[in-house]
Amino acid sequence: MAQEFDITHGHFEERHAGMAWRIADAWLHMGASTRRLIREHPSEGRLLFYVLMADIVVFLSWTLKTVVVPHPDAPIPLRVSLWLVLMLMGRTAIMYGFAAVAGAVLKLLGGRGSWRDTRAGVFWGGFVAAPFSLFAALVTVALAASYGPGSGTGSWYVIPLYWVSLIPFIWYIAGGLAEAQRMRFAPIFLGLSVLTVCALFAALVASARGII
Repeated sequence: MAQEFDITHGHFEERHAGMAWRIADAWLHMGASTRRLIREHPSEGRLLFYVLMADIVVFLSWTLKTVVVPHPDAPIPLRVSLWLVLMLMGRTAIMYGFAAVAGAVLKLLGGRGSWRDTRAGVFWGGFVAAPFSLFAALVTVALAASYGPGSGTGSWYVIPLYWVSLIPFIWYIAGGLAEAQRMRFAPIFLGLSVLTVCALFAALVASARGII
């Protein structure tokens, strides 16, 4: 599926242009998939579509987790509404900001991709990784239903599943950035992994101190 093709003509594009096929191909060959997307010169509207669709999928996953582990100070409908606003507005802005910062840093390290290429790599990577977050949420709900509210096991599985769901996100974002900037995948993946661990640790410390 990762073979090259001319985007202007040929049976390959006509037979494999569906969104489901593109996502499946990206799961197997993120670099080639991103390269094809960049060669298509996607419009800003198309890139924004990828971000918003990923936001909605992540929103669904967090909504499911909210049902399993509800917030003690907010009713579920209010919390769901807050997550929807956060995902559709806050996460979209964060993705644009992340693409800008990542692109600038990689440029200093020898990257050769344009701003549009960087957005394409980041947004496409986030889009194809979103189903893994939803799958982790469904597993969380299944475990909660299996143990039951009175089992006494608590919600020990929520955090590990959250960490596991982050791995595909970092993997595909790194793959998209590597292809967009014409750089090696491994250093970018390692750098993003370290930054993610540091960010999560800082969030846990802030939560323990009541800051967030």
